[in-house]
Amino acid sequence: MAPKKDTKSSKTPSKSAPAKKKEGGGGKAKKKKWSKGKVRDKLNNLVLFDQSTYDKLLKEVPSYKLITPAIVSERMKIRGSLARHALEDMAAKGLIRCVVKHSAQQIYTRTTKAEEAAA
Repeated sequence: MAPKKDTKSSKTPSKSAPAKKKEGGGGKAKKKKWSKGKVRDKLNNLVLFDQSTYDKLLKEVPSYKLITPAIVSERMKIRGSLARHALEDMAAKGLIRCVVKHSAQQIYTRTTKAEEAAA
């Protein structure tokens, strides 16, 4: 018969200290950190026309297929209210043609050569 081993003196690592779980979980959950949010670049759009911007507007905008105040504002770097008034002025001069006019959205298009001949 083999001598008995002393079980108290030979400690196994699993009994002396609880083994750490290899997978996540357990423990106290940490508080959720709030995201900082998206940072938008500050727009520096013109409030009034300078001569170069106005000339560019009269030259380029009548060639656009779809013309809205938002498109003109973005491309010319002007305020939306200024773009809206400029489009109304251009429509009165006959450079562009109004398709839909609603209080919330105005849509214009370029005048075709057939329309110019008829007018």
